[in-house]
Amino acid sequence: MRPRTGQLDQVLMWSAIGLTLVGLVMVTSASLQIAETRLDNPFYYGIRHGTYLLISLGVGAAVYCCVPLALLERLRFAMLPVAVVALVLVFVPGLGREVNGSTRWIALPGMTIQASEIVKLCFVLYLAGYVAQRKAELETQWKAFFVPLGVLGLLTFMLLLEPDFGAVVVLGITTMGMLFLAGVPTLRFLLIGLVAVGLAALVAVAEPYRVARLMSFLDPWADQYGSGYQLTQSLIAFGRGNWFGVGLGNSVQKLFYLPEAHTDFVFAVLAEEWGLFGTLLLIFGFGLLGWRVFRIGHTLEQRGFLYHAYVVYGIAFVLCAQAFINLGVNMGVLPTKGLTLPFVSYGGSSLVISAVMVALVLRASAEQQELQARGRAKR
Repeated sequence: MRPRTGQLDQVLMWSAIGLTLVGLVMVTSASLQIAETRLDNPFYYGIRHGTYLLISLGVGAAVYCCVPLALLERLRFAMLPVAVVALVLVFVPGLGREVNGSTRWIALPGMTIQASEIVKLCFVLYLAGYVAQRKAELETQWKAFFVPLGVLGLLTFMLLLEPDFGAVVVLGITTMGMLFLAGVPTLRFLLIGLVAVGLAALVAVAEPYRVARLMSFLDPWADQYGSGYQLTQSLIAFGRGNWFGVGLGNSVQKLFYLPEAHTDFVFAVLAEEWGLFGTLLLIFGFGLLGWRVFRIGHTLEQRGFLYHAYVVYGIAFVLCAQAFINLGVNMGVLPTKGLTLPFVSYGGSSLVISAVMVALVLRASAEQQELQARGRAKR
């Protein structure tokens, strides 16, 4: 079944497109000086981001037109081996690429792929099938509850070897959110939550760089030229932005003051150039997108499309959790983590996977509409 293009959810589609266009503008603006200095071409990162955007649109269109969710449901058990293989490949000599002390990327000719982006999508597709098949058991049995937690534990262990603590947090939030919506009793979440908090605390203090991040988060100005440098520069960018910003392209913090200005901290540059008005506009865009995806998932669940619904719920949790964490880190309300801002930050892997996720939500909604329309026609 190939959905008609007229069935595209307009609110979701245009909110995603709007965020993506903002990302293209801001990546270009935030990277002008660093690209000119390092590569003698101020538009290098902007052009590459635009190329990634075109690739993402093509991949997203192909997924929407050619990948029925029924096929993904049949292949759900194959998603876990794909996720594990992606995580293993980062440690293969010649394939794994280390950046800033973390081995998170698979180096291919002409491009690099962040393994955790593949893992997020694969895990959602697997867990949605598990929940749809065992929803009744999840509401009553501890055993059914522990199976996805075991899978999450394996992926968490492998992600921490890279290390990629940010991806672990996103996967954890996604898992708990999907299981909660599946009807798992609240008491189990309280017990697991206590264990998770304890483990998170151990993980946080297990590596010196994580301890430094926590200390710099609590008081970034105590070591503003050391561990707190990135956060203090981000906060300065927000302060300079005031109500309406200093104007597009006029950021000072992107002039080699703010590290990762076009990737993890592109929101801080936007805040400086667009001010409070721009930051609220971007937050509204993410809020609209998240609300619409959750709404589509709720509609699918009410109409009996359980696998479709939990795929959509999982995608909503991934996108919203990652956006919330990135925005929080930029504003200094969360400890620093290496997470991109979906649709906005520079990065091919993030853009492609985000496009695939939106395409799957659009496809799920369109399939439900198509099947219901056929049912009414038969009557």
